[in-house]
Amino acid sequence: MASLAATCSEDDLDAARTVLSLEAAGLRALAAALDHDFTRAVALLAAVRGRVVVSGMGKSGHIARKVAATLASTGTPALFVHPGEASHGDLGMIVAGDAVLALSNSGETAELADLVQHTRRFALPLIAVTARAGSALARAADVALLLPSAPEACPMGLAPTTSSTMQLALGDALAVALLKRRGFTENDFRRIHPGGRLGARLLRVREVMHTGAALPLGPPDLPMDEALLVMTEKSFGCLGVVERPCRLIGIVTDGDLRRAMGPDLLSSRVSAVMTRRPRTIGPEALAAEALHAMNAGPRPITTLFVVDAKAEVVGLVHVHDLLRAGVV
Repeated sequence: MASLAATCSEDDLDAARTVLSLEAAGLRALAAALDHDFTRAVALLAAVRGRVVVSGMGKSGHIARKVAATLASTGTPALFVHPGEASHGDLGMIVAGDAVLALSNSGETAELADLVQHTRRFALPLIAVTARAGSALARAADVALLLPSAPEACPMGLAPTTSSTMQLALGDALAVALLKRRGFTENDFRRIHPGGRLGARLLRVREVMHTGAALPLGPPDLPMDEALLVMTEKSFGCLGVVERPCRLIGIVTDGDLRRAMGPDLLSSRVSAVMTRRPRTIGPEALAAEALHAMNAGPRPITTLFVVDAKAEVVGLVHVHDLLRAGVV
């Protein structure tokens, strides 16, 4: 039984490696086959004032949904329209100013016929992704992006595998080329990805920091009994020590208080207790960088003062702010 299990395991691995090798070869062939038609397609899509409507049937339809989502999330307004539903009213979703990106490996998908006819009737740009240059879809399109001849990874050569992988990769290539052409930035990405961990990773410190009257600040000659009142009132467990106008020169933390504990603590000045040259962060830094700065060094800390180019305090960020925002 053990030898049978080992043989089956090797067979499984061989099958998997064959699939990946065939699909990788298909992607290499696709990259080599790209030509000026790809540039024409990008130019057409970049000029669209409406949406890019992506459509396909069967496995091509599943790929089309993902391509539409990728376009939309990288700055190119897009949506998926099912070709079957298009023939029953959803053609009304495709209007002047839109363009259509139609996926069909054979180029002869009957369900796409009404959608293709709609683009021709209203002079909407049509870009085809197909493996057959002489197909009805390729002939009707303004630009046909042809998939190179490559064997399907399915051992029967029937199930869309290599072809659908190439469709997906070509959709990604279009999205990234458009992203670069539009000058789409991290800040743009953040605006349309406000939720989830991805959005949290792109948060800026200025978006989560505390400012103004909430900041626990005091001068270096402040008596420690008054400093304790400020620390208690502001509830951050620290005091930023600033010189005029608001230049940060040190910090007093709960740890500093423990280390300075003694009969003279309350009559001491803040300058005698503070830690000089505290860790800080800039307001335009990513919130994830703030979390990294808190965990760096010999001892993790829970609070960072936010300073500008002049080392003047403009805010404060606490680890709880980062955790609430989903920065991990």
